[in-house]
Amino acid sequence: MKHNNQVFDNVLDLVGNTPLIRLNKITSKFKGNFFAKVESFNPGHSSKDRIALHIIEEAERKGILSPGDTIIETTSGNTGFSIAMVSIIKGYECVLAVSSKSSADKIDMLKTMGAKVYVCPAHVSADDPRSYYQVAKRLHEEINGSVYINQYFNELNIDAHYNSTGPEIWNQTEGEITHLVACSGTGGTISGTAKYLKEQNPNIKVIGVDAFGSVIKKYHETREFDEKEIYPYRIEGLGKNLIPTATNFDVIDEFVKVTDEESAHTARLIAKTEGLFVGYTSGAAMQAVAQLGENNEFKEGDNIVIIFPDHGSRYMSKVYSDKWMKEQGFFDSINEEAAETIQYIK
Repeated sequence: MKHNNQVFDNVLDLVGNTPLIRLNKITSKFKGNFFAKVESFNPGHSSKDRIALHIIEEAERKGILSPGDTIIETTSGNTGFSIAMVSIIKGYECVLAVSSKSSADKIDMLKTMGAKVYVCPAHVSADDPRSYYQVAKRLHEEINGSVYINQYFNELNIDAHYNSTGPEIWNQTEGEITHLVACSGTGGTISGTAKYLKEQNPNIKVIGVDAFGSVIKKYHETREFDEKEIYPYRIEGLGKNLIPTATNFDVIDEFVKVTDEESAHTARLIAKTEGLFVGYTSGAAMQAVAQLGENNEFKEGDNIVIIFPDHGSRYMSKVYSDKWMKEQGFFDSINEEAAETIQYIK
């Protein structure tokens, strides 16, 4: 069949070029124009497709990876899915060390994509031998012909977004973006995107989103790692109990902290107001925007781009489960969901 621009050689050809979608209802009470960079339009349904493809292709280019080798990675779920997807197409084995905080949906998806999964306790220190960082390192030492991606400390994580997400947003806004709001976990998305955008216009304000229980915001402000900031929290893929070198703190202007509960409700609100079924971290990013809007951060004419990192299907057993929300104490007299929206006909 003759090749045309609507026929693709494989699923990897669909990575990147995700849409920018105007937000209308959820931002109606705030000044400015708001746009979501909806990364669930990637074939692996998250922004992590970008780094998985870029890092693996760079490893191939440098001769580090050969057909039949094993790729090892630490992941809260999304990067693992993307690496597993790329591995299928390119012929690699995939072994993943996953945090127990990752939803059951994510872990099932990883197994479905052919990955061997090691589930590690979430609430242990980064240097504990049971942590997913240490388990990945051990597996790398034990498995011959393996390559450890190590996204938290891999500069290519930043490069992937510098080469793709940043230019896409600049072109989609015709250079008129005034604010970028993005969650920070490994820091690759916000760092690479911000680096590119600030090279085009240093006045663009870059706002990172952090979780309560994470060390990132305080480290940005003081350059000091404070263990006392660390405590368990529920949002996946946001914040850290260590300082990832894949975060370029110099290109980020400020951080905003959000709570687990408000982020969960805001994720649900995005679906109900904008028809966008997005993940927990998207709710966190939107919650940060709401807090900034209430504090008059934005003015008329501002163009605010918010990165929505992944798809809501990854969180069916969590933020989109009434049972889970109730177990977390997230439903109260103010935020009670109407169970009557489902009616069973007998």
